[in-house]
Amino acid sequence: MIIESKLRDIQQRASEIESKMNSGEVSGDELTKLSKEYSRISEILPLISEYFQTVQGINDATEMQHDPELKSIATEQLIDLKGKLPEIEKQLQIALLPRDDADDNSVIMEIRAGVGGEESALFAGDLFNQYKSYALRQGWKIEIIEENPTSLHGYKEIVFKIDGVGAYARMKFESGIHRVQRVPETEAGGRIHTSAASVAVMPEAKDIDVVIDDKDIRIDIFRASGAGGQHVNKTDSAIRITHFPTGIVVTCQNERSQFQNKATAMSVLRSKLYEKQRLEQMNSSNASRRSMVGSGDRSEKIRTYNFPEQRVTDHRIKLTLYKLDDILAGGEGLDEMINALIAADQLEQLANLD
Repeated sequence: MIIESKLRDIQQRASEIESKMNSGEVSGDELTKLSKEYSRISEILPLISEYFQTVQGINDATEMQHDPELKSIATEQLIDLKGKLPEIEKQLQIALLPRDDADDNSVIMEIRAGVGGEESALFAGDLFNQYKSYALRQGWKIEIIEENPTSLHGYKEIVFKIDGVGAYARMKFESGIHRVQRVPETEAGGRIHTSAASVAVMPEAKDIDVVIDDKDIRIDIFRASGAGGQHVNKTDSAIRITHFPTGIVVTCQNERSQFQNKATAMSVLRSKLYEKQRLEQMNSSNASRRSMVGSGDRSEKIRTYNFPEQRVTDHRIKLTLYKLDDILAGGEGLDEMINALIAADQLEQLANLD
């Protein structure tokens, strides 16, 4: 049930923020914070207005029923408005669900080949190309941070950043084990092989999210190797950062200078620590909620790509789409899969509301 006083409070808060921002009395971090809050609230305001208009319409139509000349028109309006109200209430409930603070962030993604040798590395390459194409379709930017390619154009490991507002909100459901079932090009007998690759998705952390003490890290400088440009193998520009308290190790050698590699590696380390903190908080505060999606468990088998049947199955929500080529191309099929995961997560949250 929608609590009308809460909706009034949201409208009032929107007015207060708007007045503060227009007053010229706030600036810097406070202005940024208010702008972000107002952006979030402004998405809900049209729904709130529609809700109150519908409720008022129901009240007016109920009154009109007392007039014999208007009763038939009022009854028709009442049926229409009462039919609309539950859907508006549902949309409001979803809009008012607690929002992940990191949803608007860019993301750092890691794809690692698993069991399956070269076939697994090729599949890791397929996944990278899928996310790259999807990101470009969304108007986001993509930047490779670290890569370990194979001779057949696969990846043993690739780390990259997707830079765009709301990237984490849509990409966070991709964390886990992705399996592929297909006949490898090197398989003479035509037998179907199963291999896998793991995907990790982390919201990019800001300086204010994670503070790293200098005494907790060691920075090693070494000569870059492999792909990466003309500077590779000529200068000691690659960076390895070890974080002692957690044992996390981050390397970066794809930038053109030692300074750039260090800045990128620190960004990745900060994001890994941010993700660790978030998962610990989530596990402690949401012990009663076992989410089907966004659990952060990288060992969970979440999706299977079956080439002979041209199907992709997400095991968390039992959804199968026969759009394998489109999904791997980062097309509308991947959008459909992600939208279904978001909807399932929202429904689970609604079911767990007190």
